[in-house]
Amino acid sequence: MATTVGVIFSSINEEDIPELTKVRSTGAVPFGGRYRLVDFTLSNMVNSGITSVGMITKNNYHSLMEHLGSGKNWDLARKEGGLNLLPPYSGETETLYKNRLEALKGSMAFLRKAKEDFVVLADSDAIYKFDYSKVIEAHIKNNADITMVYHEHKVEGSHYYLTFETDKNDKITDIQINPQSDGIKKCYINVMVARTSFLLRLIQNAIQHGYTSFGRDILSPGVKTLNLYAYKFDGYYANISSLYSYFNANMDLLKSGVRNELFGDRSIYTKVNDSAPTKFSETASVKNSLIADGCLIEGTVENSVLFRGVKIGKGAVVKNCILMTDDIIGENCKLSYVISDKNSVIRDKSVLAGCEKYPYFINKGSLI
Repeated sequence: MATTVGVIFSSINEEDIPELTKVRSTGAVPFGGRYRLVDFTLSNMVNSGITSVGMITKNNYHSLMEHLGSGKNWDLARKEGGLNLLPPYSGETETLYKNRLEALKGSMAFLRKAKEDFVVLADSDAIYKFDYSKVIEAHIKNNADITMVYHEHKVEGSHYYLTFETDKNDKITDIQINPQSDGIKKCYINVMVARTSFLLRLIQNAIQHGYTSFGRDILSPGVKTLNLYAYKFDGYYANISSLYSYFNANMDLLKSGVRNELFGDRSIYTKVNDSAPTKFSETASVKNSLIADGCLIEGTVENSVLFRGVKIGKGAVVKNCILMTDDIIGENCKLSYVISDKNSVIRDKSVLAGCEKYPYFINKGSLI
């Protein structure tokens, strides 16, 4: 396999889920009972043989740093390569980067130092499992300048995204930015492969010409001037672009087929946090739910995802909910379609309800 370095954007689309990112980076958003969003992209890179990864930080990245540590849990605690946290500056000033291109400008020193032939750029706001080495093989075969990974699904108008058209050889013939038409599209999933030297030249050229957008100023015009190729990803893919999509992606884990695809074969690694097994009392009733370690269940839980240390009181009924670490649900409470951030307390006899499209959200550390 050609040598490859990885670059992960830990918080490039944080404005899409402000409820969850007001106290943390996008990559540090808890998911699935014991994971963080960044675990999926980072594990994909490690499982693809990428052992040098740059993590571009931004706002509120303390919890991200605490979660990643030295990278040991991903086998990235190395003398050469390994996990590198990159500063959240644009490279030109001491202000935070505003977009993807400015973030890449700030990572140029890391890329110049890299000895690897190719670079994989990926975001940390999506749930999927993918072998990036397959894209690199296709990239080399096509003699491409840039290879962009896409997934076919119905487009959403809630955030910035790219779709494109391709010919029979997968060469990109047109790129649309925030298209207004509905239907199934070839949607770019923010995974890109390029030669490291080529990407550096692109960034340098962008600086010289005062470009401000990677999509509008480089990719879209590049259809005519560059060899842009597409690579289709056919597996399960969930982009976390809203509280609704976050809720649905967690609920998807209750389906055995999705769990087997994401967690079978190659592993998804995360920070190891040893805790006591979950305790179920005689009054507990649990159906179709994911329950992490360290929980105490005395009430009813259905179709829900519970993180470590959650306590469900007697007589409480929790349905279609996501309860994060150390949440406490009092006795005789009724919760339906609720997302509760960490360390929240719901007092006895409380009744809280949202709906599937608009789940009721509880801020971290709340007392209700």
